[in-house]
Amino acid sequence: MNRILFIAVSGLLIALFVAACSSTKITSLWKDETYQGPPRKVMVVGVAKNPGNRRIFEDEFVRRIKEVGADAIASYTMIPDQKQGSQQLIESKVKETGADVVLITRLGNRKTVRTYVPGTLTHSPTPFSYGGWRDHYPAYYGTWPDYYGYGSRMMYSPGYVDEDEYALMETNLYAADDNRLIWS
Repeated sequence: MNRILFIAVSGLLIALFVAACSSTKITSLWKDETYQGPPRKVMVVGVAKNPGNRRIFEDEFVRRIKEVGADAIASYTMIPDQKQGSQQLIESKVKETGADVVLITRLGNRKTVRTYVPGTLTHSPTPFSYGGWRDHYPAYYGTWPDYYGYGSRMMYSPGYVDEDEYALMETNLYAADDNRLIWS
């Protein structure tokens, strides 16, 4: 039963990050071995300053939880954005919906890594370079049009800065009956 919970939540985390077009790496994992699961109904709470991000977090988790056979409800459908920090309101909605597990997810640390990719100089071959019209190789010193044509075929691609964004998502599951942490 704990294995089902672990697989479900791991799948949710992976799906959330894949949907965001980034690779996922679970950095740490803990679970309460005494928890008797699997969960029947999960209240999903996304903690975010941006209401749009909250809905994205919650909707994706709800969708994935339902895919593995448990029922789930997004908290934003019952708790307005202005009151998402009210623990009492969340507790009352958990009881009202009959949820046995509360999933709380939030965006932790974010960092941007910038990497400089140097420019490149490439040569685009001309007919003169490989014999072509004049039947000589290399042609770029034979006549001035050949030399000029060869030099003008050099292409420079400037360097650029590549940015990768890394985000740490923290997700915890709590048993609704006694508020204890069962998975992190």
